[in-house]
Amino acid sequence: MLTGTFQNTLFMVLIFILAGLYITLRWRRTKRQLTLPRPGPDQYSLESMTAFVKDTLHQITRSQLSDLGLHEEEYRRRLSKRSELRRALKGCISGNVLDKRYVKDFLKELLLKNLQVNESNLNHAIPFHRHEALTPQDKFEILLYLYQQEYGDEALSTMLELYHLSQPRILEEYGEDAVYAVTADDIDYIYDHEIRPLSLEDKLNIVVQRIYQHYKGFSVIDEIRDQRIDGVSGGVSGMLGDKAVEDTLKENDYYAGFAGPPASECESIWIFYKGISIHMAFLSFGDVRELKRVCQNIYKYNHPGQLSEANGYKVNEMKDGSRVVVVRPPFSESWAFFVRKFDVDAVLLDQLITGHGAHIPIGLLQYLMKGSRITAITGAQGSGKTTLLMAMVKHIYASYTLRVQEMAFELHLRKIYSRRNILSFRETEFISGQEGLDLQKKTDGTVNILGEVASDEVASWMIQMSQVASLFTVFTHHAKTFNDLVQSLRNSLLKSGMFRQEDIAEQQVVSVINFDIHLRRDHNGKRYIERITECIPFEWELSGEAMPEEAETLAEFGQSHTKHSADGSRQSVRYRYTSRNVVEYRNGGYEATAPLSRRSIREMEEQMLPQDIDSFRNFIRESWGVTV
Repeated sequence: MLTGTFQNTLFMVLIFILAGLYITLRWRRTKRQLTLPRPGPDQYSLESMTAFVKDTLHQITRSQLSDLGLHEEEYRRRLSKRSELRRALKGCISGNVLDKRYVKDFLKELLLKNLQVNESNLNHAIPFHRHEALTPQDKFEILLYLYQQEYGDEALSTMLELYHLSQPRILEEYGEDAVYAVTADDIDYIYDHEIRPLSLEDKLNIVVQRIYQHYKGFSVIDEIRDQRIDGVSGGVSGMLGDKAVEDTLKENDYYAGFAGPPASECESIWIFYKGISIHMAFLSFGDVRELKRVCQNIYKYNHPGQLSEANGYKVNEMKDGSRVVVVRPPFSESWAFFVRKFDVDAVLLDQLITGHGAHIPIGLLQYLMKGSRITAITGAQGSGKTTLLMAMVKHIYASYTLRVQEMAFELHLRKIYSRRNILSFRETEFISGQEGLDLQKKTDGTVNILGEVASDEVASWMIQMSQVASLFTVFTHHAKTFNDLVQSLRNSLLKSGMFRQEDIAEQQVVSVINFDIHLRRDHNGKRYIERITECIPFEWELSGEAMPEEAETLAEFGQSHTKHSADGSRQSVRYRYTSRNVVEYRNGGYEATAPLSRRSIREMEEQMLPQDIDSFRNFIRESWGVTV
């Protein structure tokens, strides 16, 4: 009996000894993990400090705090700090400026406390003390930092305007045509004129930003993306990484007329500024792997799914509302991304529409919304369709409920009009645009807004909803002319199977579309409304709804006309509508041309509040000289 008791006691003692030994070893290992390494004097390069930051943050975020034997209060404090750091590390890659600032402040503290960086160390990372040793990227980031201290998110645009870098120029390496580009020589010139002594704090902030952008940021476009510009893209120019092809081309006459070697796909950073694309020729991702890393991270906000060979593109938004599109091989020839920003602070019609006679289109757009007109906004990419649509929403009566359908969230109307009844939907991997529009009919929507009519299904549903499901619809489209718009929507109705006869499909389209606002962007990036067009179906002409002075001319469009086809045969064509421009942009200003039809005026007044009818009639009389 005693022997059994002794054995049990010995067994329990051994268990306690082993448990204590395990806890001690685990505590010592964790303590060693949290004792952060310190680099030697030759390890203050950007690469070494970046590697140090990665290893340190990995240890901090993955360590077992429970093994440190901390008091409860200290344990909770460290756990809370670690949780906040983890959240910021995830959020900073989604365009969250606040999370980015938190991570950069943490890195700064890490470098000061654990690496004990000083001015000499920082000069080793970036040669601030030797201007001739600075790269164009170094100089640009120093300049951008200095400008940010004074101009904030207007820093880059201020630099471009001050040194006329947004103007077209003929540059030898680009050939004979004028181009928009910022070169290394431009950066050298600006640096020589703008540089001033930098404090220790300045140098530390610049080095921290460089470390951050190669660790969690978006490489060389990280700070550019946060600036108040229209957008930024990468991977869209330059030769692909095939040295054999490059050598072959060099042996031929391909480079005749070009001063330097060809640009690679890594030297492909373009910014979109005031409607023009500017090549930041002095910047480079340095390596295709860095471009790939940016593409794999920049679209990850709200977990939109995996970018893969089978699914070679992703369309998503970022935390700040920017739209991001990412593509990859084999769908595209190289990795590339496109970030498009929308300036929600400048969505007033009088800010977007300027020049002589601007009050005419501004007033008409306001009354089109108050008059519940089904309106198309057309134009090429980058012409300002989305921004104009944002501004027009302000003039829809606030009592109306708005339902928005988009491919990706771009309009962000609730951010601009936060006290209005607005709900936006978007296409997903499992829910098509057609299903989204079908659902909208069950959500008490008065006005339907389509961010872009880009598919046959959405176009056909837009026509159907405009007829029965909502008071009116506003949408964007890429048509070049009003006839192109009608034909495109007509063809979509035919392709979707809603109609089989071309004439009936066209009749449905022209009975729905009331007005088309066509935007244009010239070679200098200036955006303006080229025309505002009213659609007049032939039925209106026969019923006398057109203005009397034009009724005879308009009636001709309802007749059959004979024309010669390409092969010389005679064909009979019957027009079911006519279109006329009520506002046009001529000689740098806006002019009221053909007056609105009587039917449009009457139907608009029926939808307006009484106090708006009189002002609308005065606007018609002053602009077109027509008394209603």
